Amino acid sequence: MNLTRSITGAFAAMFWFASAGAFADEVSFTQAGFDNAISSGRPAVVYLHATWCPTCKVQKPIVDRLSTDPVLKQVTIFIADYDTEKQLRKNLKVTQQSTFVVFRKGHEVTRSTGQTAEPEIRSVIEKAL
Repeated sequence: MNLTRSITGAFAAMFWFASAGAFADEVSFTQAGFDNAISSGRPAVVYLHATWCPTCKVQKPIVDRLSTDPVLKQVTIFIADYDTEKQLRKNLKVTQQSTFVVFRKGHEVTRSTGQTAEPEIRSVIEKAL
């Protein structure tokens, strides 16, 4: 019984680790991580959100779902706190929370503010590809 449970657990862990690379990378924003993604030309999205923002509260679960979509596996989604990332806001010229700034091959290609429908958010993120 314990051997069966151990084998089942091992297979589950192997499946989880194998599938983890198949999804988009949703990470907390760091300047170094962002700079690395941009300089290497990797597809990236900076999502500036605020915990108090009603629009952001609708967007966040959508972003979480989309980050598990295999189609978007190449995109790094940087989650940045609107209230604390003041220099980032200034650098990106973002004046409102609930903003997505999309980068492809190291250059900004689009941005979106206030979208709450999953198809529109998906479309914005896909522009990084």
